[in-house]
Amino acid sequence: MSDTPGIVITGASGRMGQMLINTVVASDKVKLVGAIERDGHDWLGRDVGEAMGGQALGVTVESDPLECFARAHAVIDFTAPMATLNFAKYAAQARVVHVIGTTGMDDDQIAALEPASRHAVIVRAGNMSLGVNLLTQLTRKVAQALDEDFDIEVIEAHHNQKVDAPSGTALMLGQAAADGRGVDLNEVADRGRDGITGARKRGDIGFTAIRGGDIVGEHDVLFAAPGERIVIRHIATDRSVFARGALKAALWGLDKKPGQYDMIDVLGL
Repeated sequence: MSDTPGIVITGASGRMGQMLINTVVASDKVKLVGAIERDGHDWLGRDVGEAMGGQALGVTVESDPLECFARAHAVIDFTAPMATLNFAKYAAQARVVHVIGTTGMDDDQIAALEPASRHAVIVRAGNMSLGVNLLTQLTRKVAQALDEDFDIEVIEAHHNQKVDAPSGTALMLGQAAADGRGVDLNEVADRGRDGITGARKRGDIGFTAIRGGDIVGEHDVLFAAPGERIVIRHIATDRSVFARGALKAALWGLDKKPGQYDMIDVLGL
């Protein structure tokens, strides 16, 4: 391998996969050395640049993670939970940085990353943008400062093709609010309301998910008390903010010891 860090992108045909490929190709700090798709995908065997409708990039789409990862320094992975767990095993074998932007992972799936993190750096976050991670820190601080007279609601909006709800970012914000209050999110989360639900339970952290159109990502954290409301908001208008954050995480992880990290670590927050 050359001195320039090589990056592999999984889920190459997806909207985030293509955004990540474009971000890596445009960077002068890294180079694209691999693109992964699932068995049977019609992009397999094709140059990824041509498959995306552009110029050839000299990188063929393939389905064997281990062989591909062995050529790389880092893997950036915005796929699906079970695929991510599979990729984590191969990344650990290849001893490469595994940046995980996959959302919808449950507690058991997150815990299943632990064996891989003993051998490789894993950077996992529900959202890779600088602004969202600042919002997370602010949410924790505000929740810590306010008592349960303030109801907390996390409101998120995404495009109509998103398959999981609440979003990974919303759950990250909910966790920050719970940490600020010193409570277990699993015990206070209110993730679904329909019909006659009764009055809101004091101390609950609520989640509301909106799906429509091509919304990239909008997140509000609402703190509501009698007579006043505090709203902290982040709006993403371009997926490139997630790709740039993921690339930053990959570069940051190159000289770190094996373990699990998040974007708070990457950004020094």
